[in-house]
Amino acid sequence: MSDKKSNNKNNKKKRYNNNGDDEFDPKFRKMRKKVCTMCANKELVLDYKNYDQMKKFVNEKGKILPRRATGACAKHQREITQAVKRARHIAILPYTQG
Repeated sequence: MSDKKSNNKNNKKKRYNNNGDDEFDPKFRKMRKKVCTMCANKELVLDYKNYDQMKKFVNEKGKILPRRATGACAKHQREITQAVKRARHIAILPYTQG
């Protein structure tokens, strides 16, 4: 019985591509690093009064998207957060979608 279990574990570990590459794993693909759009485009200015620009950084429930989703650097993500909060405060963006 223990031979079958160890045999199954060994079979699962031996998933290679056709080239015999040991590091290939179809579950884990390298994601391209997102480039901060505000760092790349210096003319782009974040404006909390611009609804179309602000809704890009908020999901359908009204939550602010994280850095990994927006692709912004830490500095610009703080600016995004502050701008979204200002837009909510003056009722341009809703706090939640109900």
